[in-house]
Amino acid sequence: MAADDNLRHLSFELAFQRQVVKGFTSLAWYIADMGCHDHGPHVLPLTLFLTERTAYRFNLNSQHPCLFVRCESTDDGPAPRELTASQEVAANWMDGDTQVLDTPMPLAIQAWIEAYLARHGERVEAGRKKKRAGAGRASQE
Repeated sequence: MAADDNLRHLSFELAFQRQVVKGFTSLAWYIADMGCHDHGPHVLPLTLFLTERTAYRFNLNSQHPCLFVRCESTDDGPAPRELTASQEVAANWMDGDTQVLDTPMPLAIQAWIEAYLARHGERVEAGRKKKRAGAGRASQE
């Protein structure tokens, strides 16, 4: 097994559309031209983590699997900083008032994540287990 079976670099461009809402113009940024290589205007590593396997499966099983990019705000627009395939991680970023852009997940990345899950197994969310049979129940006499 390769030492970097959990790491891929993705390249993409950022683009924007002007939007006018109630007389105010704003820029709506989005990800354009994502590729599975390490050259281009923006390149970020996509690292898979064993603890996120459930989130990866949820994303892959959705109607439109996505990748998420955390951006910092700059005077020149958003500056991409991190990339994830986990909607949970992206939601945590958004809870911190961080700009997150999403984009459709390339088929090559979907296949790579499927292979990763096949190699490492699907994580099952373990529920609370009883210490012994009948624990926590009132006795019925």
